Amino acid sequence: MSRWGGRLAALLLGAPLALAFPRPGWWWLALVGLVPLLLLAMAAPDGREAALRAWLGGTGFFLAVNAFLFPTVGPFMVPLAMLLAVTWLPVGWLARVLLGGAPAAGTPDPDPPVPGTPDPLPPVSGAPTGPTPGRLAAALVLVPSAFVVGEALRSWEGLGGPWGLLGASQWNAPALLAVAALGGIWGLSFLLVAVNVAVAAALRPRVPPATRALAVVAAAILPLAAVGFWAWRPAPPPAGVVRVAFVQPGVVGPVEERFRASERLSRALPADARPDLVVWGESSVGRDPAANPGDVARLVAVARDAGAPVLANVDAERAGEGGIYKSALLVGPSGVLGSYDKLRLVPFGEYVPLRPLLGWVTRLTDAAAVDRHRGAHLAVLDAGGLAVGPLVCFESAFPDLARNLAARGAELVVVQTADTTFQGSWGLDQHASLSAVRAVESGRPVLQAAISGTSAAFDARGRRLAWAPGGWRGAATVELPLSGERTPYVRVGDVVPLACGLALAVAAVVAVGRRGRVSRGGSGRRTGSTPRSIPARPRP
Repeated sequence: MSRWGGRLAALLLGAPLALAFPRPGWWWLALVGLVPLLLLAMAAPDGREAALRAWLGGTGFFLAVNAFLFPTVGPFMVPLAMLLAVTWLPVGWLARVLLGGAPAAGTPDPDPPVPGTPDPLPPVSGAPTGPTPGRLAAALVLVPSAFVVGEALRSWEGLGGPWGLLGASQWNAPALLAVAALGGIWGLSFLLVAVNVAVAAALRPRVPPATRALAVVAAAILPLAAVGFWAWRPAPPPAGVVRVAFVQPGVVGPVEERFRASERLSRALPADARPDLVVWGESSVGRDPAANPGDVARLVAVARDAGAPVLANVDAERAGEGGIYKSALLVGPSGVLGSYDKLRLVPFGEYVPLRPLLGWVTRLTDAAAVDRHRGAHLAVLDAGGLAVGPLVCFESAFPDLARNLAARGAELVVVQTADTTFQGSWGLDQHASLSAVRAVESGRPVLQAAISGTSAAFDARGRRLAWAPGGWRGAATVELPLSGERTPYVRVGDVVPLACGLALAVAAVVAVGRRGRVSRGGSGRRTGSTPRSIPARPRP
């Protein structure tokens, strides 16, 4: 395959992996979706070309998995995808270095030996020249490590946040999703990439039998180990059941009409529903409650009628603070019980990074005309004896937030969202599916209430208990079993990305040390070479 043919193939082969995410949610594709790209990287003529192919494959993936952002980001989606795909460069390079193997007989070696070292024996025609079992073992650790470190780096809020993390594709595969309780979504991504590496090594041409056997065993054992953990994991200790109502009025523009829509649906809940909490979607209240006490009085009235606190959401300029905040506002039958200001904002959607420099993008896209302000800290709110950890919209994509809420005592994590921008797109279901991952990571049930997106609820093991698609309108109540489990991920946090970074650092030190020894050996007298033949003296 020519260089440009390989590059075009890489760009195209990166996109189908997006099908592992909702919609259609083919979770199994994440186990093999990277295999074609890894094979292309292994077959590259050198490490630089392998890295380039991985970068192009990542570009195709991000364009596909984030396609619903095109109406908002516009033509800037292409450079954004190319920037995010930079994190895939080391994946391709490592795949080539560790699994590319020696060239076929009769072809020039793209990675010639260091001058001064013994010449390698030429490969025997037809003999396997691929990686050794040791190199495969290293690849099973280092390639997934590079992928996970890349995911952690691009999860920075300024780059768009942790959207399209590979582990999130397993939201509807409970057996594999259980791994998230151990190492968070990072551990799940590591597992999936390791399986892809093993499958690619098993399919690679001209692989020694021992290496191929090891690859087949690894490809089978890794997912089976996850299934075993899921099957034999003890059930969480029972901690009661709560009934939570959520309302989904749809896209309603005017502030007063939006308020009335959620108000009306809350009052329309069946009398026998008897919820413990009523949740409204993001931006359900478009005025500052401090400046409009009548809105608080109306929320108090709704709470009294429902017999439960109401968790509304305010999107308004706050009097006396000179800025717009998005806040979860908990109101009970006797008044305001607490609030939480959103911490993680959507780049360009809720603020423009470096607005003096990049503010012009608002003329070409739907980027925020005015920056929202951030909150100072997470909050666990007391809803009549139920400890609720609120998150707002995009924040459900961040693994650390739900984990920290669980560590602070939250019994239920609630996500309030609107998703009005992405109507009819895959983005609605992708967003709702993240609640399943957060539930397994935190060991807490998670409910997402959307004004116009997909509302959903999952128990602490990620089992789906409610699913209201974007086109649904109304109010519903769902029973959520509480859990007192403290998952390993809650206890130890994000150690998987740190361990992956450490593994890469150790490998780099070892590689530099070996290269130094080879260079020192080559600078002195050459060893192992064939001695010169000395002509015999003629006999007298």
